[in-house]
Amino acid sequence: MIDYLISVFYEPITDNGVSLYNITVFLIILILGYLIGTLISKLVKRKLPDKMSLNDKQSVGKVITLFIFFIAFVSALPNLNIDLSGIFVVGGLFALVFGIACQSVFSNAVSGVILFIERPIKIGDDIKIGGSEGTVVDIQVLSTIIKTFDGIYVRIPNQTMFTADIMNYVVNVARRFEYVIGIRYSDDAELATRVIARVVNEHPFALKNPAPAIYVSDLADNSVNITVKIWAPSTVWLGVKNELLFKIRKELLAEGIDIPFPQRTLSFADDVRDKVVILNPSDVSVSEKA
Repeated sequence: MIDYLISVFYEPITDNGVSLYNITVFLIILILGYLIGTLISKLVKRKLPDKMSLNDKQSVGKVITLFIFFIAFVSALPNLNIDLSGIFVVGGLFALVFGIACQSVFSNAVSGVILFIERPIKIGDDIKIGGSEGTVVDIQVLSTIIKTFDGIYVRIPNQTMFTADIMNYVVNVARRFEYVIGIRYSDDAELATRVIARVVNEHPFALKNPAPAIYVSDLADNSVNITVKIWAPSTVWLGVKNELLFKIRKELLAEGIDIPFPQRTLSFADDVRDKVVILNPSDVSVSEKA
């Protein structure tokens, strides 16, 4: 009886010589491929960065599972006595067309993987790339999402993130900002620099190291320009910049130092000077026609 069952198990049941044994092996390979793919997918997802979104992790896991299952399927086909040469030709052509059509997708995916490895930016960083400037809110497999300082969400392909120059405003613990403050030529520039230095040094978030730089940088047409360079923690630099500007302005006015208005000197020829009439604005009337 057992010999009969064994003979039936190995006996071909199709015209191309496929037996129950071949079908069983085919199914076992498929099941093992699926189980191995699922196991490897779970292991890989555990190793992915925490900042990677759950949807992206699930997508990576599905791709790994399907890829391993596909390898198992191709490996199991010979058990059904199927000629793989034709399948490989068709599959090769399909892969070529698919690869050309999805070239940008693959490029963005590879760039995304490199960004995960190098980590030039992270979620929460304030960056500038191209014409976009804002805070990184998400780093996905194919793209990076930035929320601009105006509250607009911008999706940037990872290939662009990988190839373009990125300005990261917070990767350094401190950031420098500067003013150019113009005072009148009649004002005391030395006194102005002392007043500015006092205001800066009194601010709790103006760093002492690196020290601020305050100096006369230019003798312009209408003003003596004083350049002020200050370092502050990257997390609060914008607030410090705005606050110090108002305090400097207030203290300079308290010392009688003001910002000059543009002035122009007009010279007239002798024959023209006698003909110049200076009008009082109150003497000028403007009539309005209905």
